[in-house]
This record gives sequence, structure tokens and C-alpha cells, in this order.
Amino acid sequence: MKYGSLLIIFMMMGCASVSPIKKAISADDVKLNTIMKQLPLHEVQVLFSEVIRDKNGHVKFLEDQFQVDDATYFYPASTVKLPIALLALEKLNRNALVDRDTPSKVEDDTIVSTFTKDIIDIFAVSSNTAYNRLFEYLGQDEINQQLKDKGINAKIYHRLSIPNSANLTTKPLLFYKDGSVIYKTEAKTNQPMAPLQLNSLSKGVGYTIGNSLVQQPMDFSMKNYLPVTSLHGILKRLLFPELFPKQQQFALTEADRKFLIDAMSILPKQAGYNPEDFPDTYMKYLVVGDSKSTMPEDLEIHNKIGSAYGYLTDSAYIINKKTNQEFLITATIHVNKNKIYNDGVYEYDDLGIPFLAALGRKLILYQLK
Repeated sequence: MKYGSLLIIFMMMGCASVSPIKKAISADDVKLNTIMKQLPLHEVQVLFSEVIRDKNGHVKFLEDQFQVDDATYFYPASTVKLPIALLALEKLNRNALVDRDTPSKVEDDTIVSTFTKDIIDIFAVSSNTAYNRLFEYLGQDEINQQLKDKGINAKIYHRLSIPNSANLTTKPLLFYKDGSVIYKTEAKTNQPMAPLQLNSLSKGVGYTIGNSLVQQPMDFSMKNYLPVTSLHGILKRLLFPELFPKQQQFALTEADRKFLIDAMSILPKQAGYNPEDFPDTYMKYLVVGDSKSTMPEDLEIHNKIGSAYGYLTDSAYIINKKTNQEFLITATIHVNKNKIYNDGVYEYDDLGIPFLAALGRKLILYQLK
């Protein structure tokens, strides 16, 4: 499905007279040019929306896109944590006994946490453990049905970075008050899921399992699927819910919506992590990802990144405080020169992150007078 059909109804028609993305990627910048010279290798997709507010505060978008194709698969990695955080808060709001600050743990686990802490960790350092707890709370059936009901094209199969990650049986969650269990979810066996039917599901020339190399393409047909258009649409639903029909919105309290938006901009040091290990730009690929310095004071970035199997993706709401401009950018790139998957040998720092950072900088500056 190509991008554009739903939101055109209530957003600004057409694109800028000069494409912001084409202007950005054609700039004389080695970080961009290196990728553009070998564009077919890198599976670049970009969606761009400038937020336009009229005198009454009503929002429209100036839209642009580059190589966006929902039918061509890329691995979304940790960007799937954004919809799971939204759905977990939505489900939690249907339970009068607990809230996001109620201590909880997965049965047979030793870690007691809260949904508030888990969501902060998801955005501050992209915690897989936090994501997996929320996944257990929801399960595949609920995740995929809720996304479908909201008109979001996605398929979420599995947890992240654990054995048997696609196990269809979810574990119970125990919620505590004063050391006693006040609520317990039930274990649930979810329905088997059919493989994806998309282009480019068979990738590379090999992949590793432990220390062994399997010399055949890697099959992604049972991996998580969250295309650029869906990520961009989720961001818009969170930031501008009034632009969507009620059934396509996430049913959050205003307090939870604000909490989630704020969590998306949190820096690792603000969440208690050592800035020497986790610099301000650790989870911010667009605009500042190629820098290790502190976050510029004139920028505010609310985003979720993903990185795995050579894919780097960032979906961000960016405010340029100097110019009072607001932008939504969702972009993905693939860097895997040796075409071997799961070996940890990817050109993230040399090619991928520099490209996304330079792209973001050019896009947020393109209209400056």
C-alpha cells in the first residue's frame, strides 16, 4: 500500500514545489553522497511532514516522501516498541485496579518494575527487557487486532533478543501493592500467525547461528513488520489524535499521552544512565546521531529508533525552537556490506547513522529564510 490515501482527506494537498527530501539528499554532503551513489544497496525510505498551524492552531501537513513502499520488507527492530508502549497504556487504562505506577513483574521473573519505568527505559536506552514485559502483558492476538482496528498496517510476531521469542503463550503478570498481589493476568495461548507475503523477505547470502555460518539467505517472513507509513501514522495518532476518527485513535488519558510524548524525548542521563556510556544522542539518529556532544538547546526530539540486522530506522517529531518549526520524519536505511545477517558486522557508525543525521539536518533547515 502506497502512502497517502487516508490523510489526504484532511491535510494539505500536494507536496512542496521543491521536494524537501530531494533537495536534502542532493546536497553536497559526503555523508549523504556516499549512500546516494549506491542507493539500491541501502533500501532507503523516507517520509517527511512539516507541521503547518493556522492562526487558530489547526494542524495541516506539508508532505513529502522518497522510495516509500509498504510491500517491500525491512526489519523494524526496536521501533516496534512505540506501538507496544501505546497499546500497553491503553489496556492498562481499562483496569481500575492498577495503573502505570503499580509495581509488577512477569511470573517466575525476579525483576519488579512499573510500566512508567519500563516505558522510560524503552525510549531512553531502548530496553528489550522492558519491551518484553509489555509484550507478555498484551500478547500477539491483542497487539495485532488492536493495530488492525486502528487502521495500522503491521504484524508483530515476537519479543526481542531472547530464545523462543515468538512463543505464542504469554506469561502472567503480577501486580503488587504493599508487597501483596492485587491483580494477576492470565497466561494466554495466542493464535498461530501466517508468514508475511511481501517483497524482499529473503535476504543476503548467509546468516549466523551462534558461531556457525548458514550459507543461504535469511528468511524474514516470520519477523516483525512495521513499515515506514505505519510508524509515521502512529506518531501522528499520538501527537495529533484529533485528526483521526475516534476508532483509529489510541484510547489514552491526556496524562498518559503527555507522559508518553515526554518519555520519547528523554535523554539517558535524565533516566539515570551514565552519560559516558549513553550520550545524549545515543537514541537520536536523525539530526544529531553522528555527534557525541550534548543535545543542542534549540532542538527538541521525540522519537523511537531501531537497529538490527543492518537496518537503522528513526521515527521522530522534531521541534526547531529557533524557527518555531515542527517536523515529523521517518526514515530507514540498510547497511550490510558482507550480506551476512546476525554476525554483528554492519556499517552503522561509518555509513548508516551519519546518513540519517545529515538527512535530518538538511530536512529541518530546508525552508529557513
